[in-house]
Amino acid sequence: MQETGGVVAAASYEARKYGVRSAMASKTALKKCPHLIFVSSRFDVYRSVSRQIMDIFLEYTDQVEPLSLDEAFLDVTVNHKNIRSAIQIAREIKARIKEVTGLTASAGVSVNKFLAKIASDYQKPDGLFVILEKDAEAFVETLSIEQFYGVGKVTSEKMHRLGIHTGADLKARSESELTRLFGKAGHIYYNNARGIDNRLVTPDHIRKSLGSENTFLKDLNTLPELREELEDIAQTVWQRIKDKRFQGRTVTLKVKYADFEQITRSKTLIDFITDYELFHRISIELLEQVDFTTKPVRLMGLTISNPIKESISQTKYIQLELDFKD
Repeated sequence: MQETGGVVAAASYEARKYGVRSAMASKTALKKCPHLIFVSSRFDVYRSVSRQIMDIFLEYTDQVEPLSLDEAFLDVTVNHKNIRSAIQIAREIKARIKEVTGLTASAGVSVNKFLAKIASDYQKPDGLFVILEKDAEAFVETLSIEQFYGVGKVTSEKMHRLGIHTGADLKARSESELTRLFGKAGHIYYNNARGIDNRLVTPDHIRKSLGSENTFLKDLNTLPELREELEDIAQTVWQRIKDKRFQGRTVTLKVKYADFEQITRSKTLIDFITDYELFHRISIELLEQVDFTTKPVRLMGLTISNPIKESISQTKYIQLELDFKD
């Protein structure tokens, strides 16, 4: 089916050949590829398949750090099947994913997370690429800066203005210069240009927030329409809260208008938000603080965050009575 509004959530490899990319406006995508076919999202299916893939990862190691629904870092130094070759494990995992889900998968094998992520992207959609430690530094030098994991569009454009186009260009800059230009990230770029990444795979990292958002098929400008959409978003977030056993104290509403102006409204409670009715009521309160009379809304999102409960001494105050006597 063809969309009349909204954005592209993900583009197939066939569509990408025409310049269609994720986060691109649907109208723009149709101009690039007039015979483009849009498929409605099926998040229940995605979550189900994601659980199957993560279960396959866990067959080999408990050291699994998810990046997205279908992607994760795995440390297989010690693994459940006592396989001594990471390459063999990658082959087996690819075969298991194909067997269980019918999907192809790409794998990257290397000595650290930075190199493994680059390797996993190198021969998509059905590749297995290996970067050996002895080859890492020379390999990174050949990469375009856009291929560096963690370097987005804005940063890559800044690097281009500075004459940095490849890993070799980045490696030629000193650590002090990169830190001055990019702050703390400069230290990371300095190491990555040399194939260095000392981060560990962390399966038990603390989740700081959880949310969901929706880009509408058509821009909305009435409260009933927005409340109806907000309820759908709130239910999705609450289901994720239950699935992840997450608790938070801050609810944030994100609103993006048709002209792409974006605003947020938030509310923080002393205690955790533990029931849906309270969560939904706060969401509606935040929505009622938003002015949508002058321009329509194209996107809304809800996030719950702030998983640390403050002590009473930090959050409650007592008004003392002062007894003034003549």
